[in-house]
Amino acid sequence: MEKIEEQFANLHIVKCSSGTKEPTYLLGIDTSKTVQAGKENLVAVLCSNGSIRIYDKERLNVLREFSGHPGLLNGVKFANSCDSIYSACTDGTVKCWDARVAREKPVQLFKGYPSNIFISFDINCNDYIICAGTEKVDDDALLVFWDARMNSQDLSTTKDPLGAYSETHSDDVTQVRFHPSNSNMVVSGSSDGLVNVFDINVDNEEDALVTTCNSVSSVSCIGWSGKDYKQIYCMTHDEGFYWWDLNHLDTDEPFTRLNIQDVREVVNMKEDTLDYLIGGLYHEKTDTLHVIGGTNKGRIHLMNCTMSGLTHVTSLQGGHAATVRAFCWNVQDDSLLTGGEDAQLLLWKPGAVEKTFIRKESMKIASSVHQRVRVHSNDSYKRRKKQ
Repeated sequence: MEKIEEQFANLHIVKCSSGTKEPTYLLGIDTSKTVQAGKENLVAVLCSNGSIRIYDKERLNVLREFSGHPGLLNGVKFANSCDSIYSACTDGTVKCWDARVAREKPVQLFKGYPSNIFISFDINCNDYIICAGTEKVDDDALLVFWDARMNSQDLSTTKDPLGAYSETHSDDVTQVRFHPSNSNMVVSGSSDGLVNVFDINVDNEEDALVTTCNSVSSVSCIGWSGKDYKQIYCMTHDEGFYWWDLNHLDTDEPFTRLNIQDVREVVNMKEDTLDYLIGGLYHEKTDTLHVIGGTNKGRIHLMNCTMSGLTHVTSLQGGHAATVRAFCWNVQDDSLLTGGEDAQLLLWKPGAVEKTFIRKESMKIASSVHQRVRVHSNDSYKRRKKQ
């Protein structure tokens, strides 16, 4: 079996998205899980203007666009069993659209509690439960839950919450990720540095909390990895990386597999640089975890992750001209979608003949957008280097 690092190194750009009237940063990418004969594969992209664009994956042309107006959308996720697309909104709702229909209004609206501002969310593997994380308001930072199932007897398009967890985070809930195959397991990350694992099949919040991990910094990304997805990895806004093994909760084996306060200080990039982390990539067939990072000039780095640390393996370049914000790896055809601050959505495929195109320069966007998109800070890195 070809290793993922070999597949990654063999990627070439086959398509670049067509321009739009309003260029924006591309902050999140997801692809449709359902493949239907005669229908195009869909890609959903979260944009910095608070909207979601739907693209045809092979041609990368915009098919339609959904807006959370007057709220801003955070996160983007396709359902696992259909072409419904979900996003959390700062107006206190999670919205659901049919990605194949150009309809302005959501087909389903999941309403939160008064004063909720949702900044993260996920839907579980059987599409039954939605969980969304809030900004801290007063002293409350919540995880709110809904029943996501469509009921043919209930024609209402608006749903109220099933309940909420309110005791386990003390600051903005920045990340929510359900387990890929266990519909009752969910992990949350927060600006308070805590990463909490819950079994929501248990009745109350205190008993549902399986364990708490501490990254000691604001959480920017979390995910599941390992055999049967019993491991959790976490990245922080100051480029830290942490990796825990839930198999070792009740054993004498070390629970923490890896603890790196600043990846930029420890990874040997040889002649290159590493400015930020983008996300993690667990390859189930090879049981390997990889970390994706990049440079402010648009190069993308693949790193292998083991208990010994992170090792730079290979890089992609010649595509983006600015910070890369999001990627989506397709295990079926080993293709890669990437997007970032140059407003480009790129499709990479292995062994393809590389297309030539003009690289766009980094965009300057309104300061209000900078307040909501992830900011990679060099300050802490520079301070530690001076010590």
